[in-house]
Amino acid sequence: MVCQKRASGEIAQVIGVKAAVTTPTWADERYSCRYEYKGSMILTVKELSSWSQTYGYFDKLAKTLHKTMPIEGLGQGAFRVHDGWIVVRKDWKILLVDTSGLHGKIGSPPSSRSEVALDAAAVILGCWNGD
Repeated sequence: MVCQKRASGEIAQVIGVKAAVTTPTWADERYSCRYEYKGSMILTVKELSSWSQTYGYFDKLAKTLHKTMPIEGLGQGAFRVHDGWIVVRKDWKILLVDTSGLHGKIGSPPSSRSEVALDAAAVILGCWNGD
């Protein structure tokens, strides 16, 4: 899924640079890994057990991470956070893309943290949809 070769390869194609991907971890229904570039991007998927849990967790993240703006057309709900995070809801999963650890622009052509986060989220959602 988010930490597998397919995902990292597709993200590299989109942003124009390969990353070293750390060994994934699984804790508290969260699957997570770090993509190392100039700095790092962390991808985390939280798996929940019901629609009510999913909506509740998504809404809680919007408050605690200080949602700055919604993102239309990504998953079944998505928003940006000012420090380079993107949060996406799809079925009973929540994807967090944390690019706050990236330094400067990366990729080819060079992209900002928020552009990298959006590209990574779109790739992962494409994998989830079977594209």
